[in-house]
Amino acid sequence: MKRILKPVTYILAAIYFLVDAVFMAVARPISRWLGRHLEFKRLRAWIRSLPPYPSLALFSVPVIILEPIKPVAAYLAATGQVLSGAVTFIVAELLKLVLVERLFHLTRDKLMRIPAFACVYGKFTEVRAWLQATEAWRTVRALRHAAGDYVARARAKLAGGFSRLVTSRD
Repeated sequence: MKRILKPVTYILAAIYFLVDAVFMAVARPISRWLGRHLEFKRLRAWIRSLPPYPSLALFSVPVIILEPIKPVAAYLAATGQVLSGAVTFIVAELLKLVLVERLFHLTRDKLMRIPAFACVYGKFTEVRAWLQATEAWRTVRALRHAAGDYVARARAKLAGGFSRLVTSRD
């Protein structure tokens, strides 16, 4: 039984990391934008003033609050409300990742002082590096870049057509 479950566990873990990586590609720019544009100086100062273990507790709050929304999204999808389930899942996952990214950015040095956290983060980094070294990851990344280029060209073409429309009316 162990022999059967071990590969299944690895596959499920890889899928989970892949989904998180895809969402992180969206969440990281949002998080950086929020960091640049929203000024919460007192809140940032308070978060940075926390010792390591309270920082860990704060870091885990978004996960504890938003992770249980995944089964709610699955329930919505299973009861025929697929769009509501998908939107619930996407919004909750992006919100969780944005908050975790911001908190990690603010508390990373303190969190790394906790031996268990540093060990788990090291393993996570190894798994992520392994995943990013796979051919599948490189293919998905190339497709993502191609899609981004296509969207940028379409946006430029649309903007050019709009500007010609505006100037032709003058």
